Amino acid sequence: LAKAARAYAFIKHRGYVIPEDVRAVAHDVLRHRIGLSYEAEASEITSEEIVSRIINKVEVP
Repeated sequence: LAKAARAYAFIKHRGYVIPEDVRAVAHDVLRHRIGLSYEAEASEITSEEIVSRIINKVEVP
């Protein structure tokens, strides 16, 4: 996630990472890392929703 955020910042012509960079790449980086339980699948919860919930709960320093 950190390397992807740095690469994203570089593409945006910045030498530093801001929270928006992390948010921009988090879904693509983390989506495949989430293993859904049978309960989550039965409730039709997607890994995308879980990543969104995590991102929204983390406070930006």
